[in-house]
Amino acid sequence: MTIPSQQRGDAQIAAVIAQPPVQFLAALLLGFALAHVLHLPFPIRRHGLMHWISAINAAFLILIGIGGLAVAIREFSSATTPVLGAARALVTSGIYGWSRNPAYLAMFLVYIGVGIVVRSSWILILTLPLAIAVRCVVAREEAYLEWRFGEAYRDYKSRVDRWL
Repeated sequence: MTIPSQQRGDAQIAAVIAQPPVQFLAALLLGFALAHVLHLPFPIRRHGLMHWISAINAAFLILIGIGGLAVAIREFSSATTPVLGAARALVTSGIYGWSRNPAYLAMFLVYIGVGIVVRSSWILILTLPLAIAVRCVVAREEAYLEWRFGEAYRDYKSRVDRWL
């Protein structure tokens, strides 16, 4: 079995072209650039009830996303394993007992919330290619974790869904 990994120092890590935080930032910047060059109308007007409903929903998404990301990072810190880098421990409790990728889900919530707040159709359109890119990272990470933790990770995969 080929393990998608690479050496960093003396530890092996999942080999990915760009970590998801970089992918999210790149998608946001590309969305802002496209909005500047190729303006697309946003489906909700700037005034009225729908504007306020969308603003409240966007704020809710951002807050839930930031909270979820903070909890996911805290779980990794509690297990003394880095968020980015070679896994030292398999984290399966807390928020990771509900989702194998809660940090990525949280980043999507923030990303979509920002897209709504800044009223960028481009940022929202880029959600699909971003999801595909993150899915590719997840596939490599899962292969790495299965190689690194073996039966413990396979058991975890059978108990906890990838997303929710």
